[in-house]
Amino acid sequence: MHSNPRIVIADPIAPAAETILRSNATVQRVAGTRRAELLEAVTHADALIVRSATTVDRDVFDAASDLRVVGRAGVGVDNIDLDAARTRGVTVVNTPTANIHSACEHAIALLLAAARHIPAADASVRGGGWDRSRFQGVEVFGKTVGVIGFGRVGQLFAERISAFGTTVVAADPYPDREAAQRLGVRIVPLEELMAVSDFVSVHVPKVPETHGLVDTRLLSHAKPGQILVNAARGGVVDEHALANALRDGRIRAAGIDVFEQEPPESSPLVGLDGVVVTPHLGAATQEAQDRAGTDIAHAVLAVLRGGGAPGVVV
Repeated sequence: MHSNPRIVIADPIAPAAETILRSNATVQRVAGTRRAELLEAVTHADALIVRSATTVDRDVFDAASDLRVVGRAGVGVDNIDLDAARTRGVTVVNTPTANIHSACEHAIALLLAAARHIPAADASVRGGGWDRSRFQGVEVFGKTVGVIGFGRVGQLFAERISAFGTTVVAADPYPDREAAQRLGVRIVPLEELMAVSDFVSVHVPKVPETHGLVDTRLLSHAKPGQILVNAARGGVVDEHALANALRDGRIRAAGIDVFEQEPPESSPLVGLDGVVVTPHLGAATQEAQDRAGTDIAHAVLAVLRGGGAPGVVV
């Protein structure tokens, strides 16, 4: 790392993280969503730090002749053109463990809210109602819970949901069988998971192989009355297919934090009875944001110093 590298921060990060960066580099803050401002700022930048709002595409890499590293303060890197990064020899790092607790807890919150009709019941009481029979829910205790995607968050979710007295099954093309054995989780094919699970929680990354993974065909295997949660990535669940399954009653309820298009102006799920929706809040805790910021600051500085860094994507 030369004596005074230049780092551009295009999305807000934790103040503690910015303090770390400013003690080691010249830092410029820009609004990454303002395209012209971003392209001008990266012209001579050594590093660029973003969250989810800024798109780092080929035009950004073309404009950044000195760029050595892009840091994503978070897990998903679908807003970064990884092929362009490889072509340019730019390292991309993320913070794979920063938000796992927050994401796991939000998935459980959505599951419980959907199972017990909490948002609808809250709105009813606030509106002057007291219709207890209308909001009869279902218990989690004694049920089978399916985990689609058995990575860091999926494993943590399996561990936490087991405390409710559940049986947990998981589906993953590359399962960690040692973790499954340790957690008492049975690895099964995806179709079997759907057929035996009373609750299903999705924990896969957004990659070409997972786009539309939960589609009409897969939902046709769902155990009747199933409750489905997606706090992973938008586009993994086919929203139209899920809406149809909710309307015909095969799926009892759903908790959805992420959408194909955000905000979800045209999603058929918004407004459907039995669907709990939140605005992509999986990582929206103070603790997760602090960890993501400081983790990415240390990772970016490590790359600039020529050393290894955790969370290297390319």
